Amino acid sequence: MTALRGTLPTVPRTDLPAFLAAATEAAGHLPDALGAVLDAFREQGNEHGYLLLRGLPYDADELPDTPTGRPSPTRELLAMEAWLALIGCRLGLPTGYRELRGGAIYHDVHPTPGAPALSAGSSKVLLDFHTEMAYHRDQPHHVLLACSRADHENRAATLVGSVRRAVPLLTDADRAELLAHPVPCQVDISFRGDAADPGPLARVPVLYGDPDDPCLGYDRELLVPDTDRAKEALAALSGALDEVTEAVHLRPGELLVVDNFRSTHARTAFTPRWDGRDRWLHRMYIRTPGQLTGPARAGEVVGFTPK
Repeated sequence: MTALRGTLPTVPRTDLPAFLAAATEAAGHLPDALGAVLDAFREQGNEHGYLLLRGLPYDADELPDTPTGRPSPTRELLAMEAWLALIGCRLGLPTGYRELRGGAIYHDVHPTPGAPALSAGSSKVLLDFHTEMAYHRDQPHHVLLACSRADHENRAATLVGSVRRAVPLLTDADRAELLAHPVPCQVDISFRGDAADPGPLARVPVLYGDPDDPCLGYDRELLVPDTDRAKEALAALSGALDEVTEAVHLRPGELLVVDNFRSTHARTAFTPRWDGRDRWLHRMYIRTPGQLTGPARAGEVVGFTPK
């Protein structure tokens, strides 16, 4: 796999289309066993709603200080960014969102001074359970998180709750309610801009698709059930997701693939030291070509349209 990294341009952000084209080509040459696991996860998911890859070569000695702001466009490719591209391109199409970090494909995820409490840049509080962009018509199918550096105390965890493990804990009545009636949902501040009114601006199907194996649209902070029955059913689902939650403590050289249609995720709080060695992850959003309503390409930047 180290040889595959060597086939990628060393400065990805200066010509992202060329970089993603090279990554797509290289992704077809991943080891057969790894490729088979990724292909199966893309098509079928799994019971736990995530895939954790361990033992990837990373920048153990050459890694620069954890940044506190946006990366320079001339920053050279880091090892975990390379694996993010290779794994992401095997799963589908790396996607940017115009209103989120200027449409960037690569996101550095680290503590940022002055970041809003409920954002990826803050470490102060629990970032509560959500499926990424549940209110967005073009929400990603997978969320990838690659770890270059863990937090000092190894406290930070990514929590994942799988709908396949949670739904069997619901009553038939609660499941039927959530399948039948979409729930009003506010829109995250990143996508509504300066609008003072947070909505609700979208109606999100919380459970949808195959009634026996439904997909999930969930955001504990933003869903606003508007009937007593919806509140009861959503509370039951929230409790079920809490009951099946699994904690993933990402370490350097590990990459987490979250099935964004089959699970919800969160991040626990931790304390940064601002010493250049704080937690540093890299994030990429992936859409699956076979599940899109129209043509798309790797590196596409889409604008916000509510569901």
